[in-house]
Amino acid sequence: MLETERLTLREFELSDVEFMYELMNSPLYIKNIGDRNINSIEDARSFLVSKIISSYKKNGYGLYAVVLKESNQVIGMSGLVRRDNLPSTDIGFGFLPEFMGKGYAYEASERVMKYAKNKLALNPILAITIKENERSIKLLNKLGLLYESVINWEGEEILLLSNSPQ
Repeated sequence: MLETERLTLREFELSDVEFMYELMNSPLYIKNIGDRNINSIEDARSFLVSKIISSYKKNGYGLYAVVLKESNQVIGMSGLVRRDNLPSTDIGFGFLPEFMGKGYAYEASERVMKYAKNKLALNPILAITIKENERSIKLLNKLGLLYESVINWEGEEILLLSNSPQ
């Protein structure tokens, strides 16, 4: 669907269930994004169907599997999420720990931002993250998203960033 020099971004499929289980249970994902209570492969399958795959039909976009071209391995996800409690679409990403720090998150997310702007005409693009997630904040800033405010998200104060801050 979307390509960069090293990566292909495509819609998630049910065959990606083991990747989703591994990602959602990695300690950094739980710490920085949250525990989604994915305790089994069946939980991961249910999450894929109800949260990820359903978004493609409902919104016309969603989170995409990030695949290394050289090995065809799914290493992460990056894409767009439409949440009921945010005024606009937000960008999100998550990668397996062994693929962090190699520029993949930026490469994939920059491509998603171009897609959001040029093909979907989405504006503004938002992002949410915990204050302690300095790596995500740095990446979001590099993508052109800047601090907008602190918001209450499910009882926790988190940062809201935007590519057109007020």
